[in-house]
Amino acid sequence: MRKKISIVGSGNVGATAAHWIASKELADVVLIDIIEGVPQGKGLDLLEAMPIEKRDSYVIGTNDYADTANSDIVIITAGIPRKPGMSRDDLLNTNYKIMGDVVGKVVKHSPNCVLIIVSNPLDAMAQAAYKLSGFPRERVIGMAGVLDSARFRTFIADELKVSVENVTAFVLGGHGDTMVPLARYSTVAGIPITEMIAPDRLAQLIQRTRDGGAEIVKYLKTGSAYYAPSSAATEMAEAILKDKKKILPCAAYLEGEYGIKGFYVGVPVKLGSKGIEQIIQIKLTPEEQTALNQSAHAVKELCGVIGV
Repeated sequence: MRKKISIVGSGNVGATAAHWIASKELADVVLIDIIEGVPQGKGLDLLEAMPIEKRDSYVIGTNDYADTANSDIVIITAGIPRKPGMSRDDLLNTNYKIMGDVVGKVVKHSPNCVLIIVSNPLDAMAQAAYKLSGFPRERVIGMAGVLDSARFRTFIADELKVSVENVTAFVLGGHGDTMVPLARYSTVAGIPITEMIAPDRLAQLIQRTRDGGAEIVKYLKTGSAYYAPSSAATEMAEAILKDKKKILPCAAYLEGEYGIKGFYVGVPVKLGSKGIEQIIQIKLTPEEQTALNQSAHAVKELCGVIGV
């Protein structure tokens, strides 16, 4: 029996995730949205590309959660973007209501699935999904670190004019201004980037990583990034479906790791068939730990607004 991934939200991130997953032949895909016709149209269009791509992934679009039944993984991208004049709390409360509706229906039809949360504000929405679902923390994972690390890797590879395949990078903490790119643990073919990039230039690349999403929004003006975010969610899904035991930076619910308890924060985790199979604890300098604590505090404030 083939694996099944359902994607909630058929906007740019959701539809592009469906594209990556189907083109990699990872699973059959169900694209679901409250808007009638859009998931059906995008799903059919993608399905009709499969003969050309020589892939047997089956793709459908739907408005009925019954079609998502028995999914192995559910990727949640649903939510509204922040609009002009909208406060952060307004955005939080609106997306929390959407998350409550979505998670209840997902859990009803796929009680054994792994949830990958992409909706923003990422860390708070992952926390909401964890509390609303009643799932163990291993099965509710936030997508942030893979994306932020990919941006950091892109900038490092471009700076040094080397293959992106040679570059590894770690970004911890919340998804936003408080993220913590770890230059010490970032390498090019095993060589620490701190030995290859001058400190002042490295500081600029770290800041560009923090501003990665905003830089794209500035160009697009009426939208936000979706190719890299959807690719990041797909890498996480692949690690789980193939039981790869792959170590990736993800938003995870911490229960004392890194001295943080009761909140979702980006840390290195091992992803396998059970979801998060291990939280990897690496040694941080006092400065890095302080930055991670500040990131966790920012997440705590957001969660306080919606009471999770």
